[in-house]
Amino acid sequence: MNVQKIAIGSDHAGYELKARVIEHLRQKGIEVIDFGPYTDDRADYPDYAHPVAKEVENNKVDLGILICGSGNGINMTANKHQGIRSALCWEVEIAEMARLHNNANIMALPARYITEEKALQCVDTFISTDFEGGRHAGRVDKISCN
Repeated sequence: MNVQKIAIGSDHAGYELKARVIEHLRQKGIEVIDFGPYTDDRADYPDYAHPVAKEVENNKVDLGILICGSGNGINMTANKHQGIRSALCWEVEIAEMARLHNNANIMALPARYITEEKALQCVDTFISTDFEGGRHAGRVDKISCN
């Protein structure tokens, strides 16, 4: 997959890491649509997860990245959308397997439990790994409740 456009959002706990991820992606020439928040004031993660998930679901972007304190709340919110396969990633290998075997289209990062360096490594792996397909395709097709 040649990733050209990514949607990103966070809550207040993920605000600083989100800014760093945006900078990192733009340095790679990737267009980033930032759904906020735009300050580190208290913010509710669903307000940012839903717009990112809709962009991914409607194929307006290639992938999405969501960030909150633990990564759990924002990940759960994104996964309410039928076309979304959001994966909570805190290790490079998990980011790789999320794309390779699960065809994840959003990655959720736990800002309070991951270093900036590890988060950027996870991002790089997530955006550069293609879905393997094959034996995994049938399983992925069964994820949706449709």
